[in-house]
Amino acid sequence: MVKEKISRSRKRVLEEPDEFISFSSRMIQWAREHHVPLTFAAGFIIILAIAVFSLRYFSDKAENQASDMLAKAVAKYETIINDQPPDKAYLDAKITFEQILKQYSGKDAAKIAKVTYADIAYDGGDFEKAIELYNEALADFGKDPFLKNLIYNSLGYSHEGKKDYQAAAKYFEMIVSGSDTGMADEALFNLGRIFAAMGKIEKSRDLFQKIISDYTDSIYIDLAKEMLAG
Repeated sequence: MVKEKISRSRKRVLEEPDEFISFSSRMIQWAREHHVPLTFAAGFIIILAIAVFSLRYFSDKAENQASDMLAKAVAKYETIINDQPPDKAYLDAKITFEQILKQYSGKDAAKIAKVTYADIAYDGGDFEKAIELYNEALADFGKDPFLKNLIYNSLGYSHEGKKDYQAAAKYFEMIVSGSDTGMADEALFNLGRIFAAMGKIEKSRDLFQKIISDYTDSIYIDLAKEMLAG
């Protein structure tokens, strides 16, 4: 879901600009220009890409060890998920990711692992664990408005997975009202779905109509039209 999600690694997380942040900004811009949906699934792909690129920025031994361990854990998970259902693949990956978080707490690679692990937990149906990890990730990446929205997006999907629609709506609304508007159309679409699930049909329809009228370049316009026609 989700998931889409960008500069996960920082030399001193989100406190000072560096070469990696510039790379991340270019990746974000590319995604927006090419209308890549910043959903949970897309975020997972981006996180993995960042995990690979970020290896060159890690300087001390512990970071290198943590990065190597993360890369191997991700590679193993990608292999397992091809042969096993997500819930079993998650249980298999869980031990290694817990070890990374415990052994390398505070390292940039562990912060990346935390979000990757949250995505895997979501796919495995462990929404409580995903929510726990995403909330922790807010402390690591929440100073950047776009990254914060990305995590809010994942929290929204995770609460929706629990059928806690009130909580899910809260996070999508926070994206819409935030200073970074890059994900506003997606958040509006998700809010429309959530309100429909809550039986708030008129409010749901108003949100779909807002996408059509206010976000003319959105990839969600056709989906909004389908929802209105349904």
